[in-house]
Amino acid sequence: MTELLIIKPSSLGDIVHGLQVATSLKAQCKDLRISWIVRDVFAPIVRACDAVDCVYVFDRHGGTKGFLKLMKEVRKTKFDYVFDFQGLLRSGLMTSRAHGKLKVGRSDCREGAHLFYKKRVPLPEGGRRSHAVDILLQFCPILDAKPELKGNLHFRSAEKLNLTFADSKTGTKPIIIFPDSRREEKKWGGFKQLTELLIRDKTRKVIWAGSEYIHERSAFPPSQFLNLTGNTSLVSLPALIKRADWVITNDSGPMHLAAALGVKVLAIFGPTDPRLFGPYPLTAPNHFVIQAPVGDLKLLTVKEVYSRFKKIREGINSKS
Repeated sequence: MTELLIIKPSSLGDIVHGLQVATSLKAQCKDLRISWIVRDVFAPIVRACDAVDCVYVFDRHGGTKGFLKLMKEVRKTKFDYVFDFQGLLRSGLMTSRAHGKLKVGRSDCREGAHLFYKKRVPLPEGGRRSHAVDILLQFCPILDAKPELKGNLHFRSAEKLNLTFADSKTGTKPIIIFPDSRREEKKWGGFKQLTELLIRDKTRKVIWAGSEYIHERSAFPPSQFLNLTGNTSLVSLPALIKRADWVITNDSGPMHLAAALGVKVLAIFGPTDPRLFGPYPLTAPNHFVIQAPVGDLKLLTVKEVYSRFKKIREGINSKS
């Protein structure tokens, strides 16, 4: 049995990328056991992933005492490999404290993290201007695996999710919208008006989801609209997304999860570059991006987004 420790404490989108690579390693490497260090707020989704065998929970607010307690637990296992997917000082210190025959980090690491590695993987052909998934895939050859995604990302369902609202007599799956994003400049303000346009189709249902509650005062018909914002747990998120026909979202963690699960994605981008931060791979036939003029989401109209969505959907339907 080969013991691998992956260090990737945060954030949700980056963790999804790491889980995709972990899944690929499991698909390509026999007798591989993967352990993972992750922040407490993201631990549920890592724990639910089939590719991960053991989870160590990092309490960001636990101070030095909490850090030492965590690493004492980690040091009980002697790992063959330690992969620092994060590449920052904190994850570098975790790497230094873990027992590992070979400790490997990123070439683009920061904050002096390189001091704690025996080896650094090269950057992809695009260098630092590469997608995060391509950067993490460079760890695969360390285990004699190909630097490409293999296998399907799968999550165990740890809780029952009542998805009866998503069922439709016509068989039409709902559109799930994630209106939030971690950074204010990545939040598009037109989701309310877009929802109004989407539910004009009486057979269409729309679900708003996300960890932060967003109060919606509009009188959307309850038979067509469900607001799950503030009531969407990480454990239930994969199951919810898998039930969607489309996921419409800002540049956010749920966007990356939807893309990884093979659901059709329409991602709305402002100042960030979709070539680096968009759904992976950007060339996939079910991944679509709309970028705001000059990167300013205030300049992106609801009419433009809705028209683009209709055109894309009609194009897909004509091929099927």
